[in-house]
Amino acid sequence: MNIVIIEDEVLAVEKLERYLLKYDTSITIINKIDTISEAVTWFQEHEDFDVVFMDIQLVDGLSFEIFNQVLIKKPIVFVTAFDEYAIDAFKVNSIDYILKPITFTDVSKAMLKLKSLKNLFTNTEALSDVVQTLKKKKTKDRFLVKLGNHIHSIKTNEISLFYAEGRDVYLITNTGKKYMIDYKLETLIDILDSSSFFRVNRTFIMGIGGIQDVLVYSNSRLKITPKVSLEKEIIVSRDKVSTFKNWFEGN
Repeated sequence: MNIVIIEDEVLAVEKLERYLLKYDTSITIINKIDTISEAVTWFQEHEDFDVVFMDIQLVDGLSFEIFNQVLIKKPIVFVTAFDEYAIDAFKVNSIDYILKPITFTDVSKAMLKLKSLKNLFTNTEALSDVVQTLKKKKTKDRFLVKLGNHIHSIKTNEISLFYAEGRDVYLITNTGKKYMIDYKLETLIDILDSSSFFRVNRTFIMGIGGIQDVLVYSNSRLKITPKVSLEKEIIVSRDKVSTFKNWFEGN
């Protein structure tokens, strides 16, 4: 099996190569690439590989930029220190998403998954189904928040709403506790369960369990009364009213 590694940390490359060869001594690492520009040039000229192990944050940007410049038809295993890119990863031919620090078990599981899905990669429709299934499994189920020197884990079903204030984003729990989080609303709406959370405007993402009441507001808009106490009005944007009603009604 021919493997390409895209990673800008030398120690990480050495560790990944060691684990891959431990898994299967017949594996050949045919190239090790550390920049987006080099990767684009190489993929434009080569197709003689079976899988790519790819870091997300490279020295010259996010590796997703590679897919904007060249078509890669082979499966990808992402290896990264950050969990917030999982949804973006599964928009391309990703079969696994490994968080650093990696272990031999992580690499072994990825290789076993590749083997089990190998035949599907010759079938575009089947691959699409696999990707969509994997994306659904990657919805976030908890968030880490910091309070002083303490770190807490908040389950997503304990969250009433999210909102932005300037560049800061906060989550409000069902009990009214407020925590700042290191996410943008644009990222949140991609990693949250769409059946449970809805972005009602540029500032708020509401949880279905956090809604006390919905009132008809001026100019055919809607006003949401949250279950928690909040000194802010939550108005559903006019262009979102119809889709909000469908979401609020449920299946």
